[in-house]
Amino acid sequence: YGKNTIKFLRLHREGKKHFVKEVEVCTHLRLTSAHEYLEGNNSFVIPTDTIKNIVLVLAKKNGIPTLEQFAIDICKYFMTTYCQVAYVKTYIQEAPWQRLHENGVPHVHSFIHVPDGIRFCEVEQCRNGPLVVFAGIKDLKLMKTTQSGFEGFYKDENTTLPERSDRILCGELFCKWSYGECKDFDFDCIWNTVRECILEAFAGPPDCGEYSPSYQKTVNSIQMCILSKVSQVQIIETVLNNIFYNVVDMKNLCLTNDKEVLVPVETPYGSCACTLGRK
Repeated sequence: YGKNTIKFLRLHREGKKHFVKEVEVCTHLRLTSAHEYLEGNNSFVIPTDTIKNIVLVLAKKNGIPTLEQFAIDICKYFMTTYCQVAYVKTYIQEAPWQRLHENGVPHVHSFIHVPDGIRFCEVEQCRNGPLVVFAGIKDLKLMKTTQSGFEGFYKDENTTLPERSDRILCGELFCKWSYGECKDFDFDCIWNTVRECILEAFAGPPDCGEYSPSYQKTVNSIQMCILSKVSQVQIIETVLNNIFYNVVDMKNLCLTNDKEVLVPVETPYGSCACTLGRK
């Protein structure tokens, strides 16, 4: 049991310069007994309102140096404070606020909400067990308008999809990775590097791109790039929800449409998923 969607903004001031982190926290506990479920005995139950207050107090006292460190602080607090807690799991996601720049100059206290992917993390711990830390990015929409195709696929009497050697590749990406033994990691640096790997593997070189024969191959390329460049990542789960675009037929308007006006196909949509780890 636990408390979901604890939302708050943490404001940190250093003189005139302000820093913000707006987060949503979900924290769940498992107790050493099930008396509350089986007998209605609540003597070991930590109220969910107390869970919410603990999260807010820790944000006030410790700040949020990184999402991962804040989640670790929450898990450690419950483990060290309450002997009846057998397991704790904390999920945190961050609203994508970025510092506003005016003519290249960073503003001291103004920010802009930029929908370029949502950062999240998840930390769990069993009593007498190690901390397990996951991090990730979700709702990251990516598109390239060429250098993508889909050919040579299996065909039978139910196949109507034509082969394409040049198409738009667009998708909404979810990536979640696990760390090995948690040491003194720079979680911010690692997260930014993983994001750069995702963009690099998806797009290819900026002057020419890189051909993608399928969404599946793109998913694998992203994972291989991350594992080759970020040694702290041990296992990575990736889901790419496909967003398709159909070319508008303009023959009745006496116009040709050489893939210049397209409409998105909302549903149904395809999805590719893969989990890849080190040996």
